[in-house]
Amino acid sequence: MGRRLIRILGIDPGLRRTGWGLVEADGNRLIYVGCGSVETRERDDLGERLVAIHDGLARIIDEFRPDEAAVENTFVNANAAATLKLGQARGIAMLVPARAGLSVCEYAPNVIKKTVVGAGHGDKGQIRMMIGVLLPKADPPSEDAADALAIAITHAHHRQSVMLKVAGR
Repeated sequence: MGRRLIRILGIDPGLRRTGWGLVEADGNRLIYVGCGSVETRERDDLGERLVAIHDGLARIIDEFRPDEAAVENTFVNANAAATLKLGQARGIAMLVPARAGLSVCEYAPNVIKKTVVGAGHGDKGQIRMMIGVLLPKADPPSEDAADALAIAITHAHHRQSVMLKVAGR
């Protein structure tokens, strides 16, 4: 019996731009599917911006039909208001795939960097370079899209151990 390709949606939540990236995992082989970002207008109120993120991610899920999703954990920064807004965007980024019936895993930024770059403190340039190595057909239009692909790659590498943990509960 042959292996089934697993289509993974990586999401890099942000209020201004929420990055998305799709890969297919065929065992250890990764296949680039697509990437981009859902953008909101700063002049819109928070509720409208969250609806835009919701609707954009719902369209992506409807179009590409992923099997699983992964989201980057939010880090806390010095600006509490910015952290709260990011948390709200992250909530939408987790809600949309969960409502579509997908399992949603979370990964810390240092786990993503370590998985993709080999060190927990890699910079954006290193992540972009490694995405070019791991997914030669990918050409992310923004850092958010590149980060989302890195999240999808991380899930592809860690999904078996995550699924075993869930099964053990």
